[in-house]
Amino acid sequence: MRTTRTLLLLSVRQQRRPDSPCDCIVPEGAMALRWGIVGAGMVSEDFTNALNFLPSSSHVVAAVASRSLTSAKDFADRFAIPVAYGSYQDLARDPDVDVVYLGVIPPPHLEVISLMLRSGKPVLCEKPLCVNAKETRQVINLAREKGVFLMEGIQGRSAPVYHQLRQRLQEGEIGDVRQVIVNQGWPAQHLPKISEKGQGGGISLKYGTLSVQLVSFVMNGDKPTTISAAGIINQNGVDVATGVTLVYPGERMATICMSATCKLPCDALIVGTKGTIKVNAPMWAPKSMDTPSGIFEVPYPDLGKPLNFNGTQGFVYEAEEVRRCLKNVSDTFFLILSINVTSGLFARITLSVLIP
Repeated sequence: MRTTRTLLLLSVRQQRRPDSPCDCIVPEGAMALRWGIVGAGMVSEDFTNALNFLPSSSHVVAAVASRSLTSAKDFADRFAIPVAYGSYQDLARDPDVDVVYLGVIPPPHLEVISLMLRSGKPVLCEKPLCVNAKETRQVINLAREKGVFLMEGIQGRSAPVYHQLRQRLQEGEIGDVRQVIVNQGWPAQHLPKISEKGQGGGISLKYGTLSVQLVSFVMNGDKPTTISAAGIINQNGVDVATGVTLVYPGERMATICMSATCKLPCDALIVGTKGTIKVNAPMWAPKSMDTPSGIFEVPYPDLGKPLNFNGTQGFVYEAEEVRRCLKNVSDTFFLILSINVTSGLFARITLSVLIP
């Protein structure tokens, strides 16, 4: 399979065009960033709770949209959102929405992201960005063409532990990185979002993004020279357990284990020539890490509300990062966090699993 470069999150520095559809983006000193929530499911609930935790001078939820108006109205009533729409098109046309959070299941991501980008709405999309590399390239190219912000939601990337991890790796606290070991798993194969292809299921697609992004983060976005994978496929043709080995230039290697059949520690080890850093569970939204110089810990904020998913308190960091990016749009026209992954990475992992 030919390997090319895919940017799951891309960074393009260029001058802002006067007629750019991103003119809606919040300028310095402006009022709150006005969010539109697409999808009335559980992950949207957690993201909305995070937005409501943040100062109303910085973030407000202006509207919610669902394909069911009843669902949208129920969501709006529960979260005191002023406007509810029964179609995504209506939210895309709302002039009082500055940025969109996309919390629907993965299969319609291409359609909904494209709708929002063509309407000039910046998009924060819950991972995975799309269900395959081809669709991912389509939305990235469209974002570039329209000059509109697009970001894949990896909340841990904006958390204090990740910032500190980058700094310690750059300072050489553990020397040269030689091995990254990431594991992620819990019994979940009974859930449709994991076990059914139509729901965007498969452990590699649903949660593999979180493991691969950490490896890419540590490896400075370098491309692996070799990718091998094997896994267990359920009756619906999606993987419920997968093991991946990535070999990188410079005598570096990464091992990823993912499972929906059993509980794994959900942490990560980064082994260097001078020591080891352990990113503690959950590694995709870590509150602490063990380092040669001691424990670094920054507890996540208590949102004061029950949450549906582990670690989604980290949405507060993600939302703040989006606001920072949009306020600095004249300097960084697109988004940050350029993850240099091969466009065939997920495809090659999936093919290795599905086709022995």
